[in-house]
Amino acid sequence: MTAIRLPETHFGITPTGWTNDDFPLLGDDIPFEQCVSEIRLAGFEGCSIGHKFPTGVDALNEALALRDLSVTEPWVSTFFTVPGMREHTIAAFRERMDFLDSIKGPVKTRSIGVAEFGNSIHLMPISLSKSKPVFTEDHWKALAEGLDVIGRLAKERGFQLVYHPHMGTGVQTQPEVDTLMRRTNAQYVHLLLDTGHLYWAGANPVAVINAHADRIRHVHLKNIRAAVRDKPALALAGFEEFVRAGIFTVPGDRTGDVPFPAILAALESKQYKGWLVVEAEQDPHGPRPPLYYAKLAREYLRKELGR
Repeated sequence: MTAIRLPETHFGITPTGWTNDDFPLLGDDIPFEQCVSEIRLAGFEGCSIGHKFPTGVDALNEALALRDLSVTEPWVSTFFTVPGMREHTIAAFRERMDFLDSIKGPVKTRSIGVAEFGNSIHLMPISLSKSKPVFTEDHWKALAEGLDVIGRLAKERGFQLVYHPHMGTGVQTQPEVDTLMRRTNAQYVHLLLDTGHLYWAGANPVAVINAHADRIRHVHLKNIRAAVRDKPALALAGFEEFVRAGIFTVPGDRTGDVPFPAILAALESKQYKGWLVVEAEQDPHGPRPPLYYAKLAREYLRKELGR
């Protein structure tokens, strides 16, 4: 079998398999140094920034340089759909650009991930299926205008804003992604393709790639266990319940159902360039440790992509 060729990509992983950023008690006992050392040991080139990472630029640069790691993308939660939060969100985005400008590493990333967490329920212990936020016209207008503003600021400084669809928010389904792409300026607002969140929300990741290839500038390779997603006992579960039950896993895990060969082939056909970042929020004290899953994912990508 001929390997899929994505030569202008880099391999990263998020620290959420070690310590969860949304639910910090998951993996709270795992130190930062273990996380980044195991990321490098598994064969990854970079990682996103977790809440246990040093907040000082010098300390972070030193820790990453010691392990020859780069930052894949920093994160900014936006709140444009919340009255009075527009300027706060813009200020937070400016601060994140300043921070990223100071981060060193073998691969200099210019992507900043964002998602609209105004009206989000993903941190609440309430049903994802029954309580999903649905944006009004005013919400869509505020979000699109706000994203265009910070996206323009990013472009002016040589960065790119990449929007992350997320379960429990107003932008999680394929039609909602289509709406966001249609209502925002293609010069300023790009798409972070998260295979797991899209698949969980009923989207076809390959169809999203085909529809928005020119906007996709960053990729999260997240796997979903459909058997967990479809459990009757979790019909009214919230996001944290699903995470603790094992909804997420990594590419290469045979208990997952996301069609990664088709996704990688679609990215190849569109000549995707950029980071391929493995992400799988999970309980690090489950049946297997985080390093096991990190190595499993890296070996899978090596098999599929030939490197």
